[in-house]
Amino acid sequence: MEEYLECVGVAKRFGGVTALNRLDFSVRRGEILGLIGPNGSGKTTLFNVISGLIRPEEGRVVFKGREITRLASYAICRLGIARTYQIARPFSSLTVLENAIVAAAYGRRHDTRIDLARPEAERWLTFTGLGGRATAMPGQLPLVEQKRLELTRALATRPELLLLDEVMGGLNPTEVDACLAMIRRIRDELGITVVIVEHVMQAVMGVSDRVVVLSYGERIADGKPEDVVSDPRVIEAYLGEEYAPALER
Repeated sequence: MEEYLECVGVAKRFGGVTALNRLDFSVRRGEILGLIGPNGSGKTTLFNVISGLIRPEEGRVVFKGREITRLASYAICRLGIARTYQIARPFSSLTVLENAIVAAAYGRRHDTRIDLARPEAERWLTFTGLGGRATAMPGQLPLVEQKRLELTRALATRPELLLLDEVMGGLNPTEVDACLAMIRRIRDELGITVVIVEHVMQAVMGVSDRVVVLSYGERIADGKPEDVVSDPRVIEAYLGEEYAPALER
């Protein structure tokens, strides 16, 4: 697999706190990459830098050979990078369908004609299982459907690279299994490269081709899931001696 996105020497600080410490990070075209680490390790900050929500003090981000470090978030979206948020951020005054229409209209195709955006939005609502909830308001949705709406809006922008920030957080085991199946479909059927930030370890280890582990803004491990869970640095920093063997079974 070729390297699709690269972060080279990326540093981000908040006051005296270093969230990313000159981090080198890469994503390969066509993979599902799991990004894990303890709270405060820099995972969401990395997503924020890649998607243009914040800018790093040092380093650069390159997507498909083009540097995007200083681009606005909407410009990065139109180049083909979409992301979800751990806490869903829908337009609360718009219906589920209208939320998806906005994403379709202002994403990569950037065609604000509603008559063209609506079929695209309906397509993605069907894909994520929300076709029957089109007229509902986001506040009426249970957690699992709020997560699906967040995913729908990201997909409606027509991404090539999808950043998923804890889409399985708070879901029950059945809902997690359904989410994992959808992530596999996104990669296998749609050809979208996926990066997952997740604390549901059994899930992320089961779906990922490769796992990167962050600790204090630095990469401490990078490899196949079965290799990462047995890495002493990962066990010490994140998994714990008792938890790691359970993941290997």
